[in-house]
Order: sequence, then structure tokens, then C-alpha cells
Amino acid sequence: MRAPSIIIRIMSESLQKLGQWLDSYLNFEKLPQKDIFWLDTMEFLCAQFNHPEIFAPAFHVAGSKGKGSVSAMISSILDAGGSRTGLYTSPHIIDFAERIGTAHSRLPEKTYADAASELMDGIGKIPAESFPGKRPTTWFELVTLYAMIAFRQAKVDYSVYEVGLGGRLDATNVITPKISVITPIELEHTEFLGDTVEKIAAEKGGIIKRNVPVVVAPQQESVRAVFRTIAKERGSEIRFIDEIVSSVTHRFEGNSMFVKIESPLFRRPLEAKMRLLGEVQAMNAALAAAAVKIALPKTDEAQIEMGLSVASLPGRFEVVDARRLGFPCAILDGAHTVNSERFTMETYRALFGGRKDGTLLFGCAADKDSADIAPLFAGNFSDVFVTRPGTVKKSDIGEMERSFSRAGIPFTADEDFCAMIKAAVSASARKNAPLLVTGSFYLVSEVRKLLGI
Repeated sequence: MRAPSIIIRIMSESLQKLGQWLDSYLNFEKLPQKDIFWLDTMEFLCAQFNHPEIFAPAFHVAGSKGKGSVSAMISSILDAGGSRTGLYTSPHIIDFAERIGTAHSRLPEKTYADAASELMDGIGKIPAESFPGKRPTTWFELVTLYAMIAFRQAKVDYSVYEVGLGGRLDATNVITPKISVITPIELEHTEFLGDTVEKIAAEKGGIIKRNVPVVVAPQQESVRAVFRTIAKERGSEIRFIDEIVSSVTHRFEGNSMFVKIESPLFRRPLEAKMRLLGEVQAMNAALAAAAVKIALPKTDEAQIEMGLSVASLPGRFEVVDARRLGFPCAILDGAHTVNSERFTMETYRALFGGRKDGTLLFGCAADKDSADIAPLFAGNFSDVFVTRPGTVKKSDIGEMERSFSRAGIPFTADEDFCAMIKAAVSASARKNAPLLVTGSFYLVSEVRKLLGI
């Protein structure tokens, strides 16, 4: 698989050059699977660039699901207090600046260009034989280093880093943060991280640093035990959010969600009207709020509420006005695991009640569990379209068809995702009904590009 091009829509000559330069680097998926992650390369690179990873106090977020949302919420809370916060997250849906920016905007174009020049010039001066193990650096290592350089150029007050894959050997793990944050753990990327949740937890727990506090989302007991052991070994205070937060409640009104969080951490209950929707986002909000309060105890409750209220993240149950297309709204959600899709459907039903006339457009990568995902959609949509999620990820349209057939769901399937997107839009317009797009961030990206949303 080729790493996605980072050339962005508002293109300068420098950024076009950077995109081509980055795309020339070997993608880790072409390397032997047991030899794809090394932290020493990233440590070496940071030293060569005068340690941009230590420029600003950092927050580090790992986990199997929700880490992008939690990262966005933390960044938004920090910005609400008047700070300038760098946010590094992935993947991007359309625009590369979604990976490297602030909670609500891009960095200045000059910052992107200057950071690109610093990165390319600096890498060009390093003899290939001086890299640890004489190994070539990877696309993700270079993009992570680029983010760190860009944040230093932008003179951010804080930085928030979302782990790319795993944690222990992820390129972001060169930072020593003010706090480590771990979202829920589930089976994922088993070929890289291990075939049990306990093994995966050990990799995710690798972001726990010596004498740095860590706050953790609710986990099954065996996973909690893994994190407790790592924290004890490293002298880190560990807190589980369900042990320090007494109550998290939410209710829907229209396309908004009201959340109330109660905890001894806060001087009073927190209340926020959120753009990020769903029960899982209410718990993510509690995790983000607790992380900021533990790391920065003087943070005001009103600042936390404001940050949560304006936090957003493309492609995470994102409700987009589609009236110009002839139907109320499109819900763009990159959920691609069984648990994530379960939360997606719970939120969908909470918003649209007993409506059964919606349209579903689904497409997932070949390594996703479509057999267990498909039944979650049963009885909720009158039109279902199944396709591959764009051209970047390998997919198995036959397996998706078998999954929906076994679930007893009538559907239309075609590998031509452009045709299926148009068919789904036409179906929603004919019924004046909502359209749910889910299964892959890459499918969400294709829908955005084709529909101009």
C-alpha cells in the first residue's frame, strides 16, 4: 500500500515539493512485519533537529478508539484558555492540515512552508550510513518530525500528540508529556500489536513515562492490570476515569448533545453542549477534561466547558447539512471496528428515533470484521449500498456482500465507489431521509470530495 499523498488543497510550491518528497520514502507496510518499528530512528532524528519534541509541554494520547476525539477535545480546552495549541492527529480526511494544525484552524501557510524547508534541508544533510541500523526512515516518522518542527516554528504554548499505531514504539513516543492519556483498548492491528487485548494494552501502555501521571478510560479488568503494572514499574500515578468521575450523563436535542460531568476533580459539575455526538463522546469528554485538570490543576471549569462545546473532528459522527442535495443531512463516520460501529448506531438511533427509512453507504478495508459489523445495521435502513472505501486501502467486496447477506439485509453492491456514492445520495434525496456513511475514513474522504462537503 502506498502512503497517502499529503499534498493539500491550498498548495504552495514548497508543500507540493514536500508531498512528492515524502511520498518517495518507503512505506512501512512493504517491510517485513517483525521489523517495522524502531524508536531509535526517531530519537536520532530529533537530536539532529535540536529536539523539537521538547519545545512545548505536551499531552500524549493512545488507545484503540476515541484517541482522535480526545486529542481534539484536549486541544480545544487548552485553546479556550487563550493558549496556542498544536494538534497532531491522523488520518486526514481531505486536507493534510487536519493532521498538523490547531484545534480549530490551520497553522499559517508560511509555517508549513518554513517547516517543510527545514525538514527537507536537514534530512538531506544526514549521511544515510549514520542512521541507526542504516535503516531508511519511514513516511510516518518524517511526518511526525515535520509536525514537531512546525509546532516549534509556530511557537505553540502546548502540543497534543495522538499516537499513530500502538504506543511503545510509535514515532510520537519520543516526547515526555505532562500527562499520558489512554482511551479504550480493543483487538486491532493484531499482526503488529499482539493477538490479545492484554498484549495490545502492553504496547499502548508504552507511552506511560517515568513519574508522569496517566489517566485511563474504562477498561476490562485484565487490561487495567496491565496498565497498573506498567505505571507501578515507572513510578507513575495512574487514575482510571470511572474511579475518579462520579457521573457522566448526556441527552440529545436536535443535532446537539448536552453533557454533564461530575467529579471531585472539579469545583462544580461541568456542563457543555457538544458538537461531537454520542455516549462514547460523553465519556471521551470526561477523559479529556480530567487529563487537562490533572496536568494543569488551575484550569478553570468554564474554560473546560467552552473547550468541550466547540471541539470538533472531521469524520467522527459528523452531521453535515445536505439540504442542497435534497435531503436533511449526511452523517460521516469513519468507524471501522465492531464496538465503534455499535456506538455509531446507538447515536444514530438516538438522533433519528424510530426512523427506518434512512440510507446506509458502507465500505471497509479487507482487514475489518464486516461479518460482525453488518448485523448492527439490520432494520434501520430502507436502502443499503456496499462498496470499496476508495483506492488507498485493500478491500474485499465479496466478503462484505456475504456479511450483509448473512445478516439478512437487502443491499446493492458495486466496487465503483463513485457510482455507489451517487446512488446513495439519490436514494436519500428521493425519500428526504438521512444518509449514514461509515466503515472507513477513506470512504468518508471520497464522499467529501465527490459531494464537495
